[in-house]
Amino acid sequence: MASAKETYRAELRAAARQLGERCLYSAAKWAAELLVGVDLDTSPAPSSAMDSPSSSSAVSAGRLLHLHRSGGSSFRHRFRPGGASSSEAGTPLGGVSYVSTPIPDDDAFDSGGDKYLLAKTYFDCREYRRAAHVLQNQVGRKAVFLRCYALYMAGEKRKEAEMVEMEGSLGKSNAVNQELVALERELSTHRRTGSIDSFGLYLYGLVLRDKGCEDLARTILVESVNSYPWNWSAWSELQSLCTSSDVLNNLNLKNHWMKDFFLASTYLELKMHEEALKRYERLMGIFRSSGYIQAQVATVQYSMKDLDEAEMIFEELLRTDPFRVDSMDIYSNLLYAKESLTALSFLAHRVFLTDKYRPESCCIIANYYSLKGQHEKSVLYFQRALKLNRKYLSAWTLMGHEYVELKNTPAAIDAYRRAVDINPKDYRAWYGLGQIYEMMGMPFYALYYFRKSSYLQPNDARLWIAMAQCYESDPLQMVEEAIKCYERAANSNDTEGIALHQLAKLHDVLGQSEEAAYYYKKDLERMEAEERQGQNFVEALLFLAKHYKNIGNFEEAEHYCTRLLDYTGPEKETAKNMLKRLQSGFPSMDIDNFAL
Repeated sequence: MASAKETYRAELRAAARQLGERCLYSAAKWAAELLVGVDLDTSPAPSSAMDSPSSSSAVSAGRLLHLHRSGGSSFRHRFRPGGASSSEAGTPLGGVSYVSTPIPDDDAFDSGGDKYLLAKTYFDCREYRRAAHVLQNQVGRKAVFLRCYALYMAGEKRKEAEMVEMEGSLGKSNAVNQELVALERELSTHRRTGSIDSFGLYLYGLVLRDKGCEDLARTILVESVNSYPWNWSAWSELQSLCTSSDVLNNLNLKNHWMKDFFLASTYLELKMHEEALKRYERLMGIFRSSGYIQAQVATVQYSMKDLDEAEMIFEELLRTDPFRVDSMDIYSNLLYAKESLTALSFLAHRVFLTDKYRPESCCIIANYYSLKGQHEKSVLYFQRALKLNRKYLSAWTLMGHEYVELKNTPAAIDAYRRAVDINPKDYRAWYGLGQIYEMMGMPFYALYYFRKSSYLQPNDARLWIAMAQCYESDPLQMVEEAIKCYERAANSNDTEGIALHQLAKLHDVLGQSEEAAYYYKKDLERMEAEERQGQNFVEALLFLAKHYKNIGNFEEAEHYCTRLLDYTGPEKETAKNMLKRLQSGFPSMDIDNFAL
């Protein structure tokens, strides 16, 4: 037990130092945070905050794809941070044999060590070309990487400036990193001659990705993580290129324990939520105090629409790390969905005081203003987030929602299209485009986008219902296709019960009374179980009464007529008339033409 944990600690400590010296600060931060997440105490420390129940609130029905139900999941109460069982605490995946990887030679402080130190200082001051110039005659692998990385960052900095100069901070631009061609030529030469290390391979993968050579970029990044698996930045870039489970399964990765983190994160990105949650629960056996894992588990629970469980984990994260900003934008989405204005206001003030110039902070504040109905201010903060990070996917999608609220259709379409350009797997943006074109009376366009969204999220009933309603629209009137979509929605946990009711009505329109009665009966059972009563309830009773009368099942018809007597309205009078005919011995007489 202790030896396994000490091994992970030693590896992560060395990795944090190596990554920091190579200016890969996000990966160094990830390694350092994971390092302190290794709990050397073999007995799990229970968390008092996690034992307290979380308040639940009703989920709003007005937000475009910000909505999630507060229902339970099969994993509810199984996971608690700090509560992994002792049987899982020996290794992240019990019984798995991991490979060991050597720490790369540190060639920084040879004859060119002083120049490397100067170059790194320039790099930290964002003087990238000066850093590259200082190292132009250095041949050590560490120096070569920093020089090439500085040139890459200089090209990115210039590209951002050209975008602003030509199109504005949020405009589209054809600006490219002018250093990519030279960097690809040099790095490919180093790879052929074997004079490149894992960090150079990582940079080579970035260059190839930016040039659109995704297949080769995946190959190079696999080589990088296999030779030095502690560079989380390389794993993250590799994850962005894994667009399907088939691509993921075909990666030739060594069985290092860092692979478990990669797989869990990629499963989450690919919407394989149960697989992701199982991996993270096992990893908690070693990294019991890891805030990163807790945040990822909360994100999985949020994606599985288990809002109460996710909220408890986020609350615990903020209790132990009150100045945390990472992943708090997901928490703000959760609070928005639960309409927890007070909690969202508190979170927005906290991140504003911590670091108001983080994209996540701007997104949280934007959500707060949106929940208050101040959509213009919400758009302003989403725009600020995007000025800080043009590829911040969530901000583009949510800003599209705000433009819909403001009835600014062209701006909403542009925002959604920018979102799918960044990540074609963002089903929310595809769905938003479908809704806009449906509102514009262009059902064929809307269907295209609804199909895209349902393909990416096949188990979301709302997407199938939206597509079915599009098929039902006056320009299309494709009832059979609408029925198929409603059937998919009914089999995808349609919590609002829209699909069953519409299936009954459409089968009735087609004259398929048996099928209509089947769905009306199922809808009636659902409403009874949920103790809901309304017009749909009365409509179902009336149809079933008429249906059973027409097929000669007078006992069932009388049963439903009797239940209708408890309600007011014209249906009650119809039920009275029907009961009279049934009891008078003339049940076949036309009820609608019968007068008292």
